[in-house]
Amino acid sequence: MKARTRFAPSPTGYMHIGNLRTALYEYLIAKSSGGSFLLRIEDTDQKRYVQGATDIIYSTLKTVGMNWDEGPDIGGAYGPYVQSERKSIYAEYAHKLVELGGAHYCFCAQKEEAENNDDDNNVIPIKFQDPCKQMPLNEARAKIAAGQPYVIRQTINKKGKSHFHDEVYGDIEIDYDDLDEGVLLKTDGFPTYNFANVIDDHLMAITHVVRGNEYISSTPKYNLIYEAFGWTPPVYVHVPPVMKDAQHKLSKRNGDASFQDLTAKGYLPEAILNYIALLGWNPGDDQEIFSLSELEKIFSISRLNKSPAIFDIIKLTWMNGCYIRSLTADEFHKIALPWYNKCITRKLNLENLSKVLQPRVETFADIIPQTDFLEKMPEYDISLYENKKMKTDTDVAKQTLKLTIQLLSDVKDWNNENLFAALKELAAIHELKNGQILYPLRIALSGKETTAGGATEIASILGKEETIFRIKEALKKLEA
Repeated sequence: MKARTRFAPSPTGYMHIGNLRTALYEYLIAKSSGGSFLLRIEDTDQKRYVQGATDIIYSTLKTVGMNWDEGPDIGGAYGPYVQSERKSIYAEYAHKLVELGGAHYCFCAQKEEAENNDDDNNVIPIKFQDPCKQMPLNEARAKIAAGQPYVIRQTINKKGKSHFHDEVYGDIEIDYDDLDEGVLLKTDGFPTYNFANVIDDHLMAITHVVRGNEYISSTPKYNLIYEAFGWTPPVYVHVPPVMKDAQHKLSKRNGDASFQDLTAKGYLPEAILNYIALLGWNPGDDQEIFSLSELEKIFSISRLNKSPAIFDIIKLTWMNGCYIRSLTADEFHKIALPWYNKCITRKLNLENLSKVLQPRVETFADIIPQTDFLEKMPEYDISLYENKKMKTDTDVAKQTLKLTIQLLSDVKDWNNENLFAALKELAAIHELKNGQILYPLRIALSGKETTAGGATEIASILGKEETIFRIKEALKKLEA
């Protein structure tokens, strides 16, 4: 069967990692079956709407390569794909549900938002016993005709247990007595999530619905609506949350990283997508690096996990490093350039810098702390020249730096290979170890004990003039 899935985010801010994972699973279910992936914007909760959030949704999905087949911007046979543009559709079906006995009109002064906040958890703290449930339909319609405000509330008359199947958690049963008769259509004419998603999923012919396992307890309410209209429910795929640790869910509200936060910190979109695919799904073998096209071919619902996945920034960072090293030199340099612009103003050989950094950085944000000495020579203590392993001290450093500056002044073809060969020969001529030449030079050029590149790599980046200037300054420091 070709699946039709939908990603239906609320435009309420940045793309949360959990939301992006849901989108990815929806996308992969569709593409692995040769089906269609839809984008639907669920903006019925107008109080939480954030200006520009819809553009963030578009941008994020396009950045990671999850292109949709139908949606607000490209249209399709089942539009409109923005819920606020479907308001009349919800009203029609809500009133029809009342006629079918699956809902009723409610005129109580109860605050809707107290029990129908379209939040991530959709939790109703107090079960509301609605006196309007027993009101005859003609009496309710008379009140409406008289202009009295109302909501349409779900009617649940069933007793016993609801039974349904979930692709991840198997067969589930929930007592009907545990269900609250929540609001389906609010006084402003907008539907709640619990109603709109059912109507839209049916009218858009959605075959598979992926959502967080916190919605399992609400599924019987959705099924009652499907049953009242005589519709077939979709295949349910409830997934466990992405966790910050063993006790806490990953949440933007608690300061946890969104997709935009991670890309701003130098993580590649492809690496982020690869990593979150494995947060709740496994391929059945030890492979961990997957392109999106590879995931489309091998993804299977049967390999989704029941257990929550803990977001491990260390593992993501490792994976990002793998992706960085798989880039071509030109690709790396192109991505690195904006990062260089943040921290480097002096003229440097940036192509050489990229060659040095690509094998050594895990995220592009690593560029800034690893290049600070190129922009400005830091203050350092001459004790750095003392290194037992390299057999150097301040006296050796003075000797070898004088030899080095004489040699480098005559080098015409200034590149790493030539510089290394020349300094290696210099060490041999003076019966010195390579480290006795190269280690003091690296300290003189960087003022740091450890650097991403070696002495000649740094010299090739700085250029001849700056290299010689820094060696002269180092000698002044040593002779002071």
